[in-house]
Amino acid sequence: MTSVLALLGGMLFLATSAASGSALATLPSETEGQNTITVRVVDSRDEADNDPVADVDVEVAKDDGSFEETATTDTDGQAVVEIPANGTYTVEVDEDTLPSGAELEDGRSALEVQILTSGNRAVQFNIGDEAASGPGLGQQLVNGLTSGVKFGAIIGLAALGLSLIFGTTGLTNFAHGELITLGAVFTLFLNRGLGLPVVVAGFGAVLLAGLFGWGQDRALWRPLRNRGTGLIAMMIVSIGFAILLRYLFQYVIGGRTQPLTQYVTQSRISLGPVSMTPKEIFIVVVSFTVIALACLLLMKTRLGKATRAVSDNPALAASSGMRVDGVVTTVWILGTGLTGLAGVMLALDQQVMFRMGFNLLLLVFAAVCLGGLGTIWGALLGSLIIGILVEVSPVLGMPAELKPVGALIALILILLLRPQGILGRTERIG
Repeated sequence: MTSVLALLGGMLFLATSAASGSALATLPSETEGQNTITVRVVDSRDEADNDPVADVDVEVAKDDGSFEETATTDTDGQAVVEIPANGTYTVEVDEDTLPSGAELEDGRSALEVQILTSGNRAVQFNIGDEAASGPGLGQQLVNGLTSGVKFGAIIGLAALGLSLIFGTTGLTNFAHGELITLGAVFTLFLNRGLGLPVVVAGFGAVLLAGLFGWGQDRALWRPLRNRGTGLIAMMIVSIGFAILLRYLFQYVIGGRTQPLTQYVTQSRISLGPVSMTPKEIFIVVVSFTVIALACLLLMKTRLGKATRAVSDNPALAASSGMRVDGVVTTVWILGTGLTGLAGVMLALDQQVMFRMGFNLLLLVFAAVCLGGLGTIWGALLGSLIIGILVEVSPVLGMPAELKPVGALIALILILLLRPQGILGRTERIG
């Protein structure tokens, strides 16, 4: 009963944060649109060394004529335009406002930008003497691989959490996407609601997500296990739990996208052909570091050995004196914490929206199935493959609207040849 009250208390905590109809949704720093386009104008001539160009007018217009806005670059050479929805936009520079004698490279004053996911999209115009025709195929592939590794790292955190929970309990948890959103919502609340820096808010969000994992196991999943509830019935319960959490999040933060207060726009750092913002580098480094530490924890510690023992044979582990329920609860804490961290990274990379985890859920399942159900290294490998395929497929001719399709086709083909996944083990039936 205490654990039930703890879980309900956590959910009421989220709900009361939204008093008077979505408290977070009314904060003054809310983004009115779903995305932003950051336009940067730099002087790339040899003597200028990529200096920012201020006081240049840029216009952003939606292809269907429903939106049009003009902005002027600041002293950093940047103009940020909030846009109302996903779609195709034309970004155009007013050449009459360029410095005297300056011309855009290749004479291209307008670029077409496709916005498919919430977040910030950067567009850069260069002033220079040499003609340029935009990035070639090689550079586009490098950019796609870079974005794919970053996206794969985020998926990897969530997939590792899902793989741990499935491997230990056998539960296919359809509420796992909402655990991603949970980490993002906790970060948003701590950052914008309490005024904590994003890094501190993210760390706190991971701790709160782990606490939520403990609460949901004690209040929901353990009682169902003790009653002998079948896995199919528990899967159906997870679907209902996912719907409950999703619309609770919508009530708390509203239906529109919410940005964090820091690191919304950043200049890119170029390392040879690779170009990333500092927050993207942070996401990749932290994600892979945490994944590596989690894998070492599971492989080298007593907790890891106990987890693997319960995963292989719960009855034998219990007869050997192991507290199976304690191990399962610990796995829920660890798995939910990792998944919450994925939400923190996704919020940092994009913005916070109540459906963000649900939108990612299919790719997380695909990564786990592709790498091999219940294997930690398989989850990581599958996540990298899925992330890279999603980001590289538009370069290879896939329409941008269908980016996830390429990854799902690869999943189908690999599972036809190797049903247990790339690193999964073949099991006898019967």
